[in-house]
Amino acid sequence: MENLIQYFENIPSLHRSIILVGGITLFWLIEGLVPTRKLAYKKWRHALPNFFFTATSVLVNFFLAFLLLNTADWTQANGFGILHIVALPLWLYVVLGVLLLDFIGAYLAHLVEHKVKPLWMVHLVHHSDHHVDTTTANRHHPLESLVRFSFTLLAVFILGAPIGVVMLYQSLSVVLSQFNHANINLPVKLDQWLSYVLVTPHMHKVHHHYVLPHTDSNYGNIFAIWDRLFGTYTYLDAACIVYGVDVFPNEEENSRVGSLLKQPFQSYQKPTTQAQ
Repeated sequence: MENLIQYFENIPSLHRSIILVGGITLFWLIEGLVPTRKLAYKKWRHALPNFFFTATSVLVNFFLAFLLLNTADWTQANGFGILHIVALPLWLYVVLGVLLLDFIGAYLAHLVEHKVKPLWMVHLVHHSDHHVDTTTANRHHPLESLVRFSFTLLAVFILGAPIGVVMLYQSLSVVLSQFNHANINLPVKLDQWLSYVLVTPHMHKVHHHYVLPHTDSNYGNIFAIWDRLFGTYTYLDAACIVYGVDVFPNEEENSRVGSLLKQPFQSYQKPTTQAQ
């Protein structure tokens, strides 16, 4: 465990890039072999705007990374944060750190984006994808990248997480997000059992259903326990899931980078349906 944390403390940028690109490539290939559904779309054309927003997310996080590093270093130097209250075995310290980073930096951030109207308008860029696959994972408006970074920074400060644990968490977050957005067909029982611990493809696809209440459910990214613990878990048969957002149904417009960049500045529209 110590060697693992030391590796992530000094993980080269090249290795982080390999994790990002390697994950997308792996799940892209698996999608071709065992898709959840045969999506009638041109995969590369669909991927282009998603790759654009993946690149902007990388840039935002790259230029702000020094804030994470400085905050993590300050908490370690001053013994500040929840993780410093009681001395823990290293393995438990790491597991608890990753769990709580996921809770604040992913689950809580995601829930707030759905409940605060201006943030929902920003997050809409992600939900307006009509063909959810592994490239959808990082389809985030640059403003959303800032929001999510802010929650991660807050988590690092509150927890007092060292940079090695933060980098481990972020690497897991990238790969698990690519996994749970991927258009892959896990055996039903495997998906169900796995979803008690991790967010699975089917569990997250329910979140991408176009109408409430399912859109406002299954907020988790790595761990499924938060949705089950806080009552935000829902289930919907895969055959019933329709991707997109009810009040922004124009697929052509939702596929153009220019339109998506302007999305947060449109007028808020109240959901039209309360779902099946």
